[in-house]
Amino acid sequence: QVQLVESGGGLVQAGESLRLSCVASGSISLIDSMGWYRQAPGKQRELVASTTRSGRTNYADSVKDRFTASRDNAQKTVHLQMNSLKPEDTAVYYCHANTWLNPKRDYWGQGTQVTVSS
Repeated sequence: QVQLVESGGGLVQAGESLRLSCVASGSISLIDSMGWYRQAPGKQRELVASTTRSGRTNYADSVKDRFTASRDNAQKTVHLQMNSLKPEDTAVYYCHANTWLNPKRDYWGQGTQVTVSS
């Protein structure tokens, strides 16, 4: 089992920045990819950024050059630095992790609200 706890959401104005953090606990040695998804009202949950255990990060096109994901060497914390925020970035942001051991499993945090006003 893996537990994920997010922090750092809030209300900002367009153009401002926020930093999200997520700490994993439990069977962290089983974690492969770890990162962030978001879900806006009435929309499907979508990938924001995800970093593999080897350090490769995949970003959604909509956040490239604005958001930066990082993962610490102990493989238990991920951060998402969000700059130049736009109203369309408003969503609940979820920390996500999956395992390398088959059968692969997905784990989710409880979500943190990010609201960007225009």
